[in-house]
Amino acid sequence: MRTIKGPAVFLAQFASDAAPFDSLDGIAGWAASLGFKGVQIPSWDSRLFDLALAAESRTYCEEVQAVLARHGVVVTELSTHLQGQLVAVHPAYDASFDGFAAPEVRGDPQARGEWAARQLHLAARASRNLGLSAHATFSGALAWPFVYPWPQRPAGLVETAFAELARRWRPILDAFDEAGVDLCYEIHPGEDLHDGASYEMFLDAVGQHPRACILYDPSHFVLQALDHLAFLDIYHSRIRAFHAKDAEFRPTGRVGVYGGYQPWTDRAGRFRSLGDGQVDFPAVFSKLTQYGFAGWAVLEWECCLKHPEDGAREGAEFIRRHIIRVTDKAFDDFAASGADEAANRRMLGLG
Repeated sequence: MRTIKGPAVFLAQFASDAAPFDSLDGIAGWAASLGFKGVQIPSWDSRLFDLALAAESRTYCEEVQAVLARHGVVVTELSTHLQGQLVAVHPAYDASFDGFAAPEVRGDPQARGEWAARQLHLAARASRNLGLSAHATFSGALAWPFVYPWPQRPAGLVETAFAELARRWRPILDAFDEAGVDLCYEIHPGEDLHDGASYEMFLDAVGQHPRACILYDPSHFVLQALDHLAFLDIYHSRIRAFHAKDAEFRPTGRVGVYGGYQPWTDRAGRFRSLGDGQVDFPAVFSKLTQYGFAGWAVLEWECCLKHPEDGAREGAEFIRRHIIRVTDKAFDDFAASGADEAANRRMLGLG
């Protein structure tokens, strides 16, 4: 067993053009003031980080680490959620996701996808230069518009989608393997990898690639009415990153899992600040500890009600209280009777 590292915070939801959230130095100081020990950096936000430079320059990476170290903080992982989303985009979502891409490739799906793949290759090298062991991303989606089996899907449609998804991701996974970094897909509605079954389909399509790992975020399972604790039992060997995020699912006579096109506040499933939802975090932290999770507990703040700065302050303390410092002895050691092979054999009637 290992003691989970933390608390840490994903910076994406807090970065802005207002100080202290407009620079890595400023936001790191803010995070440290709340008790965070690590930060997960969104690689697309140039106010905080230069991905291309980090991929090429160890000196720049050392400068990033020095900025964080001044505040007693380290980088836990880089994130390419937005770029990963663009590796595979169904045409129905072209306009919705085009804004995630660099201006020069917008409006050109092929160029956009190639740009996204290059971004992931940069992230592999940047993660290596920063000495990181895991990376956070999305899978993108080709089959998501067909997630509900009506109208009836033609035979082979889903298999074709996953074969193409694997074709696009396999070279990226190989680049992360070369860099010695696990690529952790956040299992998330809107992505083709949105539950255990779809993750397994992808894993089969990429030949059980050793770097095709999981970012575990239990909030997304609450909203799907999926057992977020059983998921840990099944997939713990592939879980290499962890977003501590809460959610609640309270179906009514009007709305259920699909939400009825309602805004977040009126949906049956809503993201909530840590401790305000239905995720069983004592059990989550217990299972992750039991299974030897070696990574960070990273707060991802998303809540339709609470102010983000309140959610961050409360979240740091919430994570700190739930991290289990693993024991170095058994609780019943006081009653130990020693080791004696001859006595053991006599107790078993073996002479």
